[in-house]
Formats: sequence, structure tokens, C-alpha cells
Amino acid sequence: MRRQTVLCIAVAAAVIGLTVSLVAQERDRMKTPDKYKWNLAEIYPSEAAWREAKDKVAKDLPQMRAYQGKLGSSATVLADALDKSNALDKELSRLYVYAQMLSDQDTRDATHLGMKQEMTQLAATEGAENAYVEPEILRFEKGKVEKFIAAEPRLKIYRFYLEDIARRSAHTLSAAEEKLLADVGPLASAPSDIYGILSNADFPYPTVILSNGKAVKLDQAAFADLRALPNRSDREKVMSAYFGALGSFSGTFGTTMNGEVQKVAFMAKERKYESALEYSLTGPNVPVSVYRRLIDGINKNLPAFHRYLKLRQRILAVDKLHYYDLYAPLVASVDLNYSPEEAQKLVLAAVAPLGSEYTSVVQRAFDNRWIDLFPNDGKRSGAYSEGGAYDVHPYMLINYNGKYTDVSALAHEMGHTMQSYFSNKTQPYPLASYPIFVAEVASTFNENLLINHMLKQIKDDDARLSLLGNYLENIKGTVYRQAQFAEFELRMHEMAGKGQPITGDALAKLYLEITRKYYGHDQGVCIVDDYVANEWSYIPHFYRDFYVYQYATSFTASMALSEKVMSGDAAATKRYLAFLSAGGSKYPIDLLKDAGVDMTTDEPLDLTVKAMNRVMDEMETILARRKS
Repeated sequence: MRRQTVLCIAVAAAVIGLTVSLVAQERDRMKTPDKYKWNLAEIYPSEAAWREAKDKVAKDLPQMRAYQGKLGSSATVLADALDKSNALDKELSRLYVYAQMLSDQDTRDATHLGMKQEMTQLAATEGAENAYVEPEILRFEKGKVEKFIAAEPRLKIYRFYLEDIARRSAHTLSAAEEKLLADVGPLASAPSDIYGILSNADFPYPTVILSNGKAVKLDQAAFADLRALPNRSDREKVMSAYFGALGSFSGTFGTTMNGEVQKVAFMAKERKYESALEYSLTGPNVPVSVYRRLIDGINKNLPAFHRYLKLRQRILAVDKLHYYDLYAPLVASVDLNYSPEEAQKLVLAAVAPLGSEYTSVVQRAFDNRWIDLFPNDGKRSGAYSEGGAYDVHPYMLINYNGKYTDVSALAHEMGHTMQSYFSNKTQPYPLASYPIFVAEVASTFNENLLINHMLKQIKDDDARLSLLGNYLENIKGTVYRQAQFAEFELRMHEMAGKGQPITGDALAKLYLEITRKYYGHDQGVCIVDDYVANEWSYIPHFYRDFYVYQYATSFTASMALSEKVMSGDAAATKRYLAFLSAGGSKYPIDLLKDAGVDMTTDEPLDLTVKAMNRVMDEMETILARRKS
């Protein structure tokens, strides 16, 4: 099943303190105006209609058996089989998207969770019914695939897929073995499913009393907001309470993470890969060297990151910078709050360089309920864009709190959505789903356009300082922090490969060691308190194996591409729009080369660090001017 769910990190740190009006915002979904909720009726008009469509697909899946043993008999038979498989897959993805998003509206809803689980089972059935296809194609005599493509026009859209099968031939098993691995699908998703329910629905979130006397329950959305409070003692209390609560479930989180790690180790071994990393990167054909180059490059450039941390310490005027200071507003007097309508106007103005077709679709997304905007009790935390309903349109889940960072999150998710929209519009279904490696390019590209637009409008030193700080926070959160996660993830899987235990305590020790290295704890740059060791269990992306590094690589790629577009380079803009429309028609490294950036080199990261230093130069100039 091909889907285009793009999970997103929380973008940047808050620029201001918690907004009173948004703290009081209605958390009862039933009382949220419809215009701020997505309209899932465009996928299926009712749950009954979903059930009818689901039952039909379940009934039709065994039709794939009719082609088993016959794929090589003629080009027509092969085309018929691939057409049937993709038609079923397209409907299956649509079914899954509907069930997933219903469940994400309120993760406590057992009925909708059950629908999502049904789809996990049905996806495994699909995999089992199709398990013979690739092994059978691999048994074709040399040259048959090319002859079939030449003889049957319908096979042209499958050329990339058929050539990719040959690339992965050494790791493709027998039909029986492929079916067995497909049957394991529901079991393989258990660690992630258990983590999701525990962290979003069942976790006993702590309550803290803030300096104003107000008691606040620290669920995930509240924690993301309250860790940015201007009051330092409140920030420390919020972070220590939240991470401390996570630590009290260290055994459970460690066990679910071990299940995930062992699953990947099993799959890598059975498919004859040398490591979990190689197994995870082989699908999109990303060289292992790209992953390791990122980690090495970030470690080499930690001095630039430490420069920013020292600058943050200077602006906050604290004797010692602590981890709980990292999300504090740099300039507390700057009141950057935005209504949803104001946020929409900013995003539209920011993406204007991409042309009228782009902006008109963005306007449609705002007007036609593609977005589920506000947090509500039980709603899945974070943000994502879902483009798997190929014949409908993409959807976005956001937890909007009115800060500049939320505006940035809206621009970010809109970038994903536009890539899904253009790819689905331009490419046939088999080529529409773009690889995750390139997905974060479109999102962070939009963030770059937004900050550039804001800096052109705002001249006030304090506001400008705040926005420049936010720019650096994007680099911190998307490049350095994700590389830190990538290093942790790599070492965690390497521990498993050596037979070492994957427990909550072992992971906390590893996480604290790496975090203290990145933040310069031993050099006194930023104090990383002991309870930060439990932060690893706050990160759901570790259940999407070797996923997070792509935030960092994509951000550096988007930096290189967006600067050309913002400079008015018409050819660069044309190449970028072509990239958004390319879907998965090529491997991700090649897609980015066509767009104008080579991710196998150090250049994208080097350009990002140079931009980072330029921004810090300007901030220091402003600070010097304010002091004088």
C-alpha cells in the first residue's frame, strides 16, 4: 500500500509566551467551528460508505491470484496484473487514509481505532496476495521486461518499478517467503501502535502549578506550549515534570522501542542486508554514505551551533543556559500572535514567488476544509500532511496555537500538501508517491519563503531579532536536533546488532550522552539536566525507522533551492515546480539533482552553516546597536 503521510516535527521554538486567548481555546471538538475542521466526507460520505468500500476491496484482493505463474506469458497479462494491483492499492490507500484521520481526531475513540486496525490487517492481506509478483518477475529471462515494455504501452508507467525490482533482486525472497513477511505486517506494527496509544491517549500526564497559581495538565500539546513560557522557573518545572513522568514509564517505553528495533533487525537479516541502516535506506536507493556524511558533517559544525547557544544565553541574560531555556522567547516583549486568518494571509504572501497556480491551490486548501487546525482533547499531537487519497486531495492535521511557529507549521505542512497535490495531478498513480527523502524539501522550502517574507516586512530591531532567532531555531530543530536524533537512532540499532540490551535505562543513558555532546554540556555551553535523558521516549519518529535524518538533509537541500527562487531566478523556479510534480518517477537523489542540488556532497550543509553564521552576524549587530 502506497501512502503519502508525512510526519512533521514541531517546528522551531516559541517566539513568545503562551497566549491567554489560545490557552482558553475550546478543546471540545464538537464546539470547534466546521471551517477549522477537515471535511472527510470528500473521501467517503459516511462510515457506512467506507465499510461498503472496504468490504469490496477485501473481496476483490484474491483476484490477484489469477495472475500467479502467468506474469511472463505475455506483456498484456503483466500489464493487466499491474493495473489490477495498483487499482486495488489506490482504493486501499484511500480507505486507510479515512480510517487513520478519523482515529487521529480523537485517539481515545475505540471504534475509529478499530477501523484503523482493520486497515492494517487488510494491508497485510494485500501484501500477501501480491507477494509472488516481484519474485516471479525476477525469474524472467534476460531482456523480457524490455521486450514487454516495447510491446505494451500500458507498461511504460511501470518501467521505473520494473527496473527497481531488478536493483533489489539480491534482497527479494521466494514467493512463499515474501508472503510470510507480508503476513507479519500487523504484528510488525504493534510497537508503534502501542506507543501511539500510550503516549497520546492513556498516558497519565502530570499536572503542574505555574507561578500564576494556575494548575495545568501537561499533555503533549500543552507541554509544547508551556516549555516556552517567559518565566524561567515555570519552564524548568514544566520540563522536569514532563520528562520525569516519561521516565516513570521507562520500562514500558524501552520495551516498545526494543520491539521496533528487533523488528527492523529481523527484516534486515531475512532480506540479507548487512545492517538495519542499509535495509532502511535501500528502498529509496539512498547511499548509506549520505546518512553517515550528515552525522559527521554536523559533528564537525558543532562550533556554529554552540555559537548560537551562546548567543541565546546572551539575549536571555542568564548566567548558565539550561536545556529548559531552549524554547524560551528570545525577546519577550515582542508579541507575535496570529489569528488563523492572519496566518493564511502570511502564507499566501510568502509563497507568491511560486506563481498563481500554486497560490490558487493554497487558497483552495484554506477555503475548502483540507485542514484540521486546532488541538482538541484526544487529538493526535504534532502535525502531518496526508496525500494518500489520490483521487481526492491532500489533508493536513495541525495543532494551531497562534504563535509565529504555528504559522510556520502551517506553511510547512502546506509545502507537503502542494507536493502531494502536484504529484497526484501530474503523475499516474504508480509514480505519484514521492520518497520521504525529498518530502521535507517542499515543507522547509516554504518555511524559508515565510521567514524571508517576514523579514522584508519587519524593520523593528526587537521584532527582527525575534524572527532571526526563530530562523536559527528552525536550523537548530530541523538540522542539528534531527541529526542528533539520527545519531542516537543509528547507535541504538548498532547496539541491537551487537546483542546489547535495548532497555529504557540503556536508551536514556545513550540519549543523555549524545545530547550533552551536541549541546556542549561539558564545555559549559548549555547544561543538559539529568531528566533530559528521558526525552527520547517523547519522539514518535523513532518508530519510523531511520526517518529523522531526512529532515536535516531536506532542510539543507531546500536552503540551496529556495535562495535561488527568492533571488528571482525564473529557471530555478521552473525546476522547483517540476520537482514538486515529479512524484516518485526517479530516485530521490536524482530528483534533487534535477532540481539543482547534489545531496551526495557536503555543499548543502556547508551552505546552511554559512547562512546560519550570516544570521548570527546580523543578530550581533542588532545587539550592539541596542546596547549603544
